[in-house]
Amino acid sequence: MPMFPCNWLVGWSLVMAGFLSGSVLGLFFHRADFLGGYGSFRRRLFRLGHIAFVALGLLNVLFSVASAPAGGGWEAALASGGFIVGGITMPLMCFLTGWRDTFRHGLAVPVAALLVAVTATMLGGLSCGLVYLP
Repeated sequence: MPMFPCNWLVGWSLVMAGFLSGSVLGLFFHRADFLGGYGSFRRRLFRLGHIAFVALGLLNVLFSVASAPAGGGWEAALASGGFIVGGITMPLMCFLTGWRDTFRHGLAVPVAALLVAVTATMLGGLSCGLVYLP
């Protein structure tokens, strides 16, 4: 049973969104000029958004079933929220930035959320005794 069912549900939903967005994008990847060509900024951001769905979805699933932070304290709640916010906003900002370059400044939101999530996870692991640092 996942310790963080919301992360489990969001995680698998993000994986599904990654598969679906990859399928839609894959319909047009055979065209050399699709989204400005293979090396274009726009196409790279769309590919990154598609991969971010899957990767951050799996990270949410992993967090939901991991033993740390097992205590479920404030660190766990903060990490849970950070992984959810980062998992949803990173692909969204990648697609929006690929659409309009001005959205690139919004990438600070998912980056900050994910940094907070990882830091809180590490702190939770230390505080519950899962990790011992001499």
